Amino acid sequence: MLTIHGFIGSPYGRAVLATCIEKQAPYRLSPLTPGQHRGPEHLARHPFGRAPAIDDDGFQVYETQAILRYIDASRPGASLTPADPKVAARMNQVIGVIDWYVFAPESAATIGFNRVVAPRLGFPVDEAAVAAALPATRRAIEVLAGFLASGPYMAGDSLSLADLHAGPHLDMLAESPEGAEMIAGTPIERWLARLAARPSFAATTWDALARAA
Repeated sequence: MLTIHGFIGSPYGRAVLATCIEKQAPYRLSPLTPGQHRGPEHLARHPFGRAPAIDDDGFQVYETQAILRYIDASRPGASLTPADPKVAARMNQVIGVIDWYVFAPESAATIGFNRVVAPRLGFPVDEAAVAAALPATRRAIEVLAGFLASGPYMAGDSLSLADLHAGPHLDMLAESPEGAEMIAGTPIERWLARLAARPSFAATTWDALARAA
């Protein structure tokens, strides 16, 4: 049984949960509360105090990219990593774009936090930060939409770790007025609808996880 330590509502945590469901890998979610990630118990799992982190019968892994690849490689079922090196490179490229240019203080992460996370948790909204993040976010959306020009998924014809990694971030962004406007009419809009129809995404929304918890 895989134990996932993470925050309900976190795009990174959702990516790990969705990957487990796609691989039909049994898991247990151990939700973190705000501040708990800085405590000694979690720092023993993740020395940088971030989330998610997993424990697989004593084998501990942190960093979402590493976790997704580990789950894909260690669990049976169809691989979520393309066999073709060029398609796999595209998958890895998308994952990198998410980590470096989408989940960044000057980009979509700031919009998602202020428009989605902060209101749910009762935190103040920084309107200036949202405005400052718009140009970089628009550029990231343009690039990611380009990856979908040649197929229904980020790396081509089949679902891959690229979709599972990117989907939660762009779904959160789409919940904001600014993000919804950027995504409307792009291939990302149709791609998000395609992901939303999958059980792995339907079961891992913030509301679905909160109800289950």
